[in-house]
Amino acid sequence: MAGFLNAHKAVQRGEWLPVLCAAATFFCILASYYVLRPVRDEMAVRLGTEQLKWLFSATFVAMFCAVPLFGFVAARVRRTALVAGTLVFFATHLLVFRVALQDDDLAQRTAAVLFVWVSVFNLFVVSLFWSLMADVFDLEQAERLFGPIAVGGTTGALVGPLITALAARELGVPNLLLVSAGLLVLAVAAVTVLSRYATRLPHARPAPQEGLGGSAWQGLSLVLRSPFLLLFSLYLLLQSLAGTVLYFEQTRIVKETFSSSEARTAFFAQVDLAVNVLTVVTQMLGLAPLVRRFGLGVALALLPALTALGFLALGIWPTLAVLVAFGVTRRAGEYAIARPAREMLFTVLPRAVKYKAKNFLDTVVFRGSDAVSSWLVDALRAGGVVGGILAFAAVPTALLGLAVGLRLGRPQTPDSTKEHTSHDPASPTPLAHTHSGDGSHPTRR
Repeated sequence: MAGFLNAHKAVQRGEWLPVLCAAATFFCILASYYVLRPVRDEMAVRLGTEQLKWLFSATFVAMFCAVPLFGFVAARVRRTALVAGTLVFFATHLLVFRVALQDDDLAQRTAAVLFVWVSVFNLFVVSLFWSLMADVFDLEQAERLFGPIAVGGTTGALVGPLITALAARELGVPNLLLVSAGLLVLAVAAVTVLSRYATRLPHARPAPQEGLGGSAWQGLSLVLRSPFLLLFSLYLLLQSLAGTVLYFEQTRIVKETFSSSEARTAFFAQVDLAVNVLTVVTQMLGLAPLVRRFGLGVALALLPALTALGFLALGIWPTLAVLVAFGVTRRAGEYAIARPAREMLFTVLPRAVKYKAKNFLDTVVFRGSDAVSSWLVDALRAGGVVGGILAFAAVPTALLGLAVGLRLGRPQTPDSTKEHTSHDPASPTPLAHTHSGDGSHPTRR
């Protein structure tokens, strides 16, 4: 539990204010999202599993159109304005949805559009937040501070579903959107303070005073030229495929179990709450000790390992109880371990990779993987591969993800850095982990 309870040891003098601002920003972003997530999942159930492939495909198209626009803006706008402006952009959309949801004639169409919008919003703002973190903190700081910062987000992920579960009937869905928008405005205030004081960090990187430059599609070109980023794309694809199989099974089982929209929405909020409580408990164990002891590859491989075990269990017992246990454990592992571990890979990469390539990976590649996975899963279901058989079919995907995760983490370990000879500018800077009696952290070679 040292990673959480001894945060005062992880955060050094001069780092407290930036860390608190970063945690507050993440709190507001995830609280805003989790106010909306139970509503989005209920809309998926209402529209039916036969519509999921279209919803995922529409999400991918929306991402594909949004990324070059984001790249165009990122090339010309300073870091602080880029992050704050993106948050304000999404907050204003929530106001529009509030008006649309009050029109009964548009209810079904609005449900589909809001599902797509929430899926785009979530990936964009979370990806952009971690891009900022990888830009503000170096690798040594990331290993110490990303855990405490992630706790801020997890706390927000606890508050968000609580708001929805307790206030949905009193406020109504339209007013919940106003709550979500208000949280995004608070995130803008926190990130503004963070950017102002980040330059005062020990060994701080100079705050950029201009945009990243380059073309709107630079993120795509960086990914295509980099073997490391292509391998990272494969890792995302495999995780997305596993998650899509689980989401289809969740939609099917929940629809068979609960008859009313209110009951399903409450169920999803309760599951979100359970996920985030387990995430907090997992974060109490500390990500940094795990990485220092076993290496980044083990941290990246842990989620695929849990996923393989979960699909085996779901294949044997395709019930709501097993679904909930598997889904809660997998999502908690994603939020507490896999996601922060993935972000560590980007701390040693150039700024263009952190913002443009990373955003392309987290949005277009991830949602593109969702779209491809949804059509594949739908085809398997049409061919009779359903329930436990579908779960068993997903096990090899999870095992391949385990192998890729171990490979991605190799450049971050002492032995593999000796073998890492790539001159690719989008590959990680070789790093060595040095352990001394005083608990020294990794240093750049």
